[in-house]
Amino acid sequence: MSNNRGRGLQANALGTFDTVVMAVAGSAPAYSLAATTAVLVGAVGLASPAALLYCAIPMLGIALAFSYLGRIDVNAGASYSWVGRTLHPFLGFISGWALVISTTIFMVAGSLPAGSMTLAVFDEDLADNTALSTLVGAGWFLVMLLVVLGGARLTVRAQLVMSGVELVILALFAVLALLHADNARAFDWSWLGFGHFDGVTGFASGALIAAFYYWGWDVTSNLSEETRNSRRTTGLAGLIGVGIVFLLFEVFTIAVNVILSSKQIQDNDANVLAVLGAQVWPGWGGKLLIVAVMLSTIATLETTLIQVTRSLFAMGRDRTMPAALGRVHRRWNTPWVAIAVVGVVALGMFVAANSLGTVGEILSDAISAIGLQIAVYYGLTGIAVVVAYRRMLLKSVSNFVLGGVWPLFGALFMFWIFIESLSELSTSAITIGIGGLAVGLIPMLWYWRQGSDYYRPAKLDAAEAVEADYVPAGRDGTRSDTDSLVHEGLPTDF
Repeated sequence: MSNNRGRGLQANALGTFDTVVMAVAGSAPAYSLAATTAVLVGAVGLASPAALLYCAIPMLGIALAFSYLGRIDVNAGASYSWVGRTLHPFLGFISGWALVISTTIFMVAGSLPAGSMTLAVFDEDLADNTALSTLVGAGWFLVMLLVVLGGARLTVRAQLVMSGVELVILALFAVLALLHADNARAFDWSWLGFGHFDGVTGFASGALIAAFYYWGWDVTSNLSEETRNSRRTTGLAGLIGVGIVFLLFEVFTIAVNVILSSKQIQDNDANVLAVLGAQVWPGWGGKLLIVAVMLSTIATLETTLIQVTRSLFAMGRDRTMPAALGRVHRRWNTPWVAIAVVGVVALGMFVAANSLGTVGEILSDAISAIGLQIAVYYGLTGIAVVVAYRRMLLKSVSNFVLGGVWPLFGALFMFWIFIESLSELSTSAITIGIGGLAVGLIPMLWYWRQGSDYYRPAKLDAAEAVEADYVPAGRDGTRSDTDSLVHEGLPTDF
């Protein structure tokens, strides 16, 4: 498969606005607030707005890393390709694998609330039924699987509807929350400081959960081969996405602190947003926010499916995983084998999830485990951009700060919260998080022994502005038309 023409993904399917929508949907503002607020408050209490604030700063550094690496290597595998071509192919594979495992776990962590929220629209008592929630969530998952199979244009149309309605509802409730008078406690600026954290370890555990809130905006990079002017668009959309969801997260987390008591938060661990809605707008409020969370959860299932299937597609194409994963559907230009495999694995996990306990318990362990995996591949990407742009960092102040210092700070922060939080996490969360990464060593070593070209990469160097290798050369001695081109006019100065 030396030339990917006719067999590649659907080029130029998404524009700038579409990609920004995908970035926001990837972070799933309503879902993250509903599913994670109780976990965050349980970990750091009133310091939850501070945890989100102090995680946003390094997260922007990681978003800058994705933006500038995307300028010099357009690849559906994103960090899998970038880290492999700058640091080491083994680390690149682990980056890709961390994303694959975290997104696969999320299929369960995200589908359960999708099911319970759908049931809550009709009857709130039904929402506590884990088996029924799993069944309905699996139904939504299958619908999204078919939408993603149908191609990038169908995917973004569905996303525009779901995320559009979600963001309108959230904006309405942000205003209503600010005007709400009947409060459990008064707002205090100390919530944005360090005083409420239980020491350094408490801060780290809060930051790890906050990383899960933001996670998902990088779907734009996995869509780079399907985006118009992707060298500019995907990175810019990721940065805008982080900014939008940061504002939403802060407003709603402060509103939860102000309006709800600690007991209300604790008693509604998977449904905090609905309780907030009922307080702010009795009668209709809870239902409307349940609808927002339901749409957000279904929307982020779609973006997560895109991330995992595009990553597996890149791995299959590079033969670092079974080559069949790199096959593209002739009509829809989607990686149909990867989509089918993810579908089967996730449905098997839904069945297993039923034996693990309540919705709240499953969410808590899954979110912490995913946080560990996010920290790994975000951290490695932050270091990769510094290596790729190393010969240009001293050419200007903006190069030095935006391409070097800020992403490096983001990377070090991610590795720090990974190490610090290990002592705070439950055994099951650590087993899922670290064990999931360790399983990746098996295919990595197997395909390395098989001689995949991925393990002999062309080094990524921004000073040379070499275009992405869409398909590795060497299988029959030829290269695709784009492999050896230098992108004309590629901005090499920030």
